[in-house]
Amino acid sequence: MQRPDLRRAVAAAAALTLSVTGCSAPGSDTVPTAGTAATAAAPSCGVSPVTLRARFETGFPLARALADEFTRQHPNVTWDIREEPFDVLTRNAPRVLADEPPDLMRLPQISDVAGAGLLLGLDGYARRFGWDGRPPSQTRPLRVGAGGRPRGEGPLYATGLSTSVTGFFYNKELAARIGVREPGTLAELDDALARAARAGITPLAGFNGGATGGLTFPLQSLMGAYGSTRAIDDWTFQRPGARIDTPPNTEAARHLARWLAAGYFDADLNATDYARMVDRFTSGRALFMVNGDWESAALDRRMPGRVGFFLTPPLTAGAPRAAMAGPPSFGIAARAAHPDCAAVFLDWAASDRAARDLVVRVGGARPLGPVDPTLPVEPGSVTAATFAATDEVLADDAAMDFIANATGSVYARSWTPRLQQLVEGGLTPEGLLAGVQADYVAQTGG
Repeated sequence: MQRPDLRRAVAAAAALTLSVTGCSAPGSDTVPTAGTAATAAAPSCGVSPVTLRARFETGFPLARALADEFTRQHPNVTWDIREEPFDVLTRNAPRVLADEPPDLMRLPQISDVAGAGLLLGLDGYARRFGWDGRPPSQTRPLRVGAGGRPRGEGPLYATGLSTSVTGFFYNKELAARIGVREPGTLAELDDALARAARAGITPLAGFNGGATGGLTFPLQSLMGAYGSTRAIDDWTFQRPGARIDTPPNTEAARHLARWLAAGYFDADLNATDYARMVDRFTSGRALFMVNGDWESAALDRRMPGRVGFFLTPPLTAGAPRAAMAGPPSFGIAARAAHPDCAAVFLDWAASDRAARDLVVRVGGARPLGPVDPTLPVEPGSVTAATFAATDEVLADDAAMDFIANATGSVYARSWTPRLQQLVEGGLTPEGLLAGVQADYVAQTGG
């Protein structure tokens, strides 16, 4: 559901977009304005001075590092970059795209803004650059049907700068001290957590403070172990009839509640932000941290050789391991001043050698595009471990999008406060999922 103060801006922008695209419907295969031209002539940044306006996510240095390298290679292109937290980007995306359209924007959630005609369709660029040849799991979450739903099909409205994969980072020294090895099943993971607790080590570094309900990470990891990733994506993609309060997801929420009751997280979990969680893990005060490969490069620098990584183990040994995975999404505003140049940058990030090296060295993630065995990955590093995990998830088609991305407000207004209530004992696992489902229905109009 859109905030009332944004509806007028969104409607006006949608009307303007329709007028300049020959009345093509939002979500149609027609790429508005510059995107259509891009199918006839090779897009470029030209030779005249260009300033690309961008909105990036705070705390993730890869996008800015790539922007700097792009300017080094394309001296006529400079950047006007503004960085904001995840929840702010999600909440403000409709207003920003309508009133101050950037050329490039990190967009955690694209359904609402694509449906409102605020994003440029990228199919023309995808055909030109070959993005549509990427694995389906890398493009499926970035496609949006007519009117904004469902996701997972229809035209492409975003792409990424890298892949991503989530799982369990672990401190190898602490694990060796208490005799813990990488678990093959969820029961073995539970045993490792109990061993850490008995040894006086915090089993799980976590964050759940402020407007960022970080418990969505372990919760969805457990959902992937108990149930179907496709069923979870059906809900996240707003497919008709999809629900989050299913029996497998309820079992996952109960499992998380057992971890909370056992004291596996720090007592101040609801007052802990993301940066503090990472600091606790890197300071050796926790055995595990559920997080994504965007931390791999930093962990290799701060704890060289001392961090491992594994995907969330399944219920049954040998079963495929699911993970939240997919490229962090970047879109181009429908009224962007320089859409062709923004698209060139997005393709360059996946194809240029220096850019791909930066994705590894700064982002710790596998670049989009072809697999390249010559990338600068140190054997035995945690980056190498997350690369292997990415390959496994893609090979098994076991990737799922983040449940925090189901609507533009479900993360800040529903998952976060309700997970905080779960931590405090004010909600049961069943109440958590029932409440989120009710919010979701209200936000999506049923």
